[in-house]
Amino acid sequence: MAHLVLTVVGDDRAGLVQKLADIIAAHGGNWERSELAELAGAFAGIVLVEVPDDHRAALVTGLSELDELLHITPYEGTASTDAPAGEQVTFTVLGNDRPGIVRDLTQVLVGEGLTIDRFASRTVAAPMSGGELFEATVTARARVGDAVGDAVAALEELAGEIQVDLTVG
Repeated sequence: MAHLVLTVVGDDRAGLVQKLADIIAAHGGNWERSELAELAGAFAGIVLVEVPDDHRAALVTGLSELDELLHITPYEGTASTDAPAGEQVTFTVLGNDRPGIVRDLTQVLVGEGLTIDRFASRTVAAPMSGGELFEATVTARARVGDAVGDAVAALEELAGEIQVDLTVG
């Protein structure tokens, strides 16, 4: 079986996911995982598809039918069923939005030897102040032998400096 990682970007409109799913299913593909979202009028995401080796080329050709709706870039990925090694930590950040929050968070993670497994963020209207709040949920993993304790301490220090709430758990 071949694994394809599809990056998907296009103008948002009804039925895009269904059209993508139809083409994948028509070529014997299995939609395994995805992260899809509407962002500022654009539809963007990533999809992991498993397809029989002898249907791979036909699926890639079939995906080109969506070129006018979506830009799809297939990547020949490898699916691993093994969980990555290392201790994992998930945390949320909530605070007043400002430029540089993501940079500050990622500098701490990289500096402490962690890699990001998942990063989801958004801005939302602050209910009382009329400003914008930044909210993120991050899952990161330490290298084998490293502990996440130092990273959590560094994140807590950063949260105090940039005045955001940090919840680890």
